[in-house]
Amino acid sequence: MKIEVLVSTMHQGDLSIADKMNIKGNAIIINQCDTNSYIERKEDNRYIRMYSFDERGVGKSRNNALMRSDADVCVMADDDIVYVGNYEELIIKGFEKNPKADMIMFNAPNTDKSKYRLKVKKSGRIRFYNYFKFGTINIAFKREKILKSNIFFSLLFGGGARYSSGEDSLFIADCLKNGVKIYGDTSKIAEIHQNRDSTWFTGFNEKYFFDRGALFGALSRKLSWVLILQFAVRKHSMYKNELSFREALKYMWRGLKHYRTQ
Repeated sequence: MKIEVLVSTMHQGDLSIADKMNIKGNAIIINQCDTNSYIERKEDNRYIRMYSFDERGVGKSRNNALMRSDADVCVMADDDIVYVGNYEELIIKGFEKNPKADMIMFNAPNTDKSKYRLKVKKSGRIRFYNYFKFGTINIAFKREKILKSNIFFSLLFGGGARYSSGEDSLFIADCLKNGVKIYGDTSKIAEIHQNRDSTWFTGFNEKYFFDRGALFGALSRKLSWVLILQFAVRKHSMYKNELSFREALKYMWRGLKHYRTQ
């Protein structure tokens, strides 16, 4: 089983990011910067390719990597991820334990103790009612299944796009809608080492809720209002010092209308 890590990053001058991330096997690095170029490094145990593009948008980045991969299994990554030494072995074992799986969610907790959280607490099937907590960094998938299902990352959502986040939720939702079988595995394959501020989150402000409303509109036409309401209720303790409950609903409704009318 050939595994390849697909990395989205920016402004890299060389391939040292692969060593910083402890990537032991193959990887495709999509480097968004101000030039267009290509470099590679072949070693006995790994093949690292880096494509640099003068463009922006995390959806473009992930799609560029997916289109260029020839692996059996792709592992999605951001540049603040550091992999455990045996991540490839854990991923292979995960698919061996779940032979019906097209995609597996693995744990990749944050090293910040205040944010440390194991999202996969027990192994089992991932469905519509429990997929929303997972992000791109948890994902390993069989490339052929995703390509045959014609699933790619949205260019409207995520860092550098019109709406600031949510490309991962839309990707996973599209997988479920297209019959991709998703499982959870409690193995920890990596850790998040965030040493910089978020490129998209600037607080629970108007922009945050506007974009969240657009995301809920993209996820479901019929249930968008239910998603908006539950989010406003569930996250109230986190945003109550910045916005009122009514304001949160108002801005999400505006984002929903904007998405539907554009």
